[in-house]
Amino acid sequence: METIHYRSVDVNGLKISYREAGRIDAPTLLLLHGFPTAGHMFRDLIPLLADRFHLVAPDLPAFGQSDLPPLDKFKYTFENLAETIGRFTENIGLKRFAIYIFDYGAPVGLRIALKHPERVTAIVSQNGNAYEEGLSDGWNPIRAYWEDSSQKNRDALRAFLKPETTVWQYTHGVSDVTRVSPDGYSLDNFYLARPGADEPQLDLFGDYKTNVALYPTFQKYFRDHKPPLLAVWGKNDPFFLPRGAEAFKRDIPRAVMHFFDTGHFALETHAAEIAVAIRDFLGG
Repeated sequence: METIHYRSVDVNGLKISYREAGRIDAPTLLLLHGFPTAGHMFRDLIPLLADRFHLVAPDLPAFGQSDLPPLDKFKYTFENLAETIGRFTENIGLKRFAIYIFDYGAPVGLRIALKHPERVTAIVSQNGNAYEEGLSDGWNPIRAYWEDSSQKNRDALRAFLKPETTVWQYTHGVSDVTRVSPDGYSLDNFYLARPGADEPQLDLFGDYKTNVALYPTFQKYFRDHKPPLLAVWGKNDPFFLPRGAEAFKRDIPRAVMHFFDTGHFALETHAAEIAVAIRDFLGG
């Protein structure tokens, strides 16, 4: 069993917490989580890869153990999240790395790739979307807020922050829900319930439209740089449809696809299968 270290580093005055495992001279895989979770979503995957790879899983600002600055101290946009995580990689000395992008981790990681394509060696996308056809009708309440940022539409999004919604995100589309550990969603709900945690999340819901606006730019990056790309997709995801995974092949014809009979949080049920796919893909 490889040792996992739990560390933190200052990034522009923010504490960014992260977990790290594997030899630092091994190929690095930067693990980027999504909403509403944190680096703990990789708790099952990291031990399966740490003999071969150097794994780094940061918590984004306002997630997990990283700082939760108030709105007047930090602007909650995906551009700022990407800038912070990009600087994080520099602060801990990462020069070249593959990125594992999931949910919110996709626009964060892809922004880093746009800014520094020479640093990103490969992409593993686990329900990390970059195409309009990958967005399901589950986005409709958030789209309504993009079109009309009224307080009414903003408040309607608070349903996404409720404990029962988090549990639903973990269990929807899973054939055997007894395989889903309560550890992940319980931690997520703990962090969501912190004082001051709700408004940053609502700001990020609103700012997600900037990610969709960047989809054509992300796709041009795929065409221009042809990064090796592996899609490992929970095919029953209520938010990101399999069409979003299949679309990668338009721009990266040699992209590798694996679909699993599970939901949004595919690592909860298929960590072992995803680890095998990653090892094969990255030459392990």
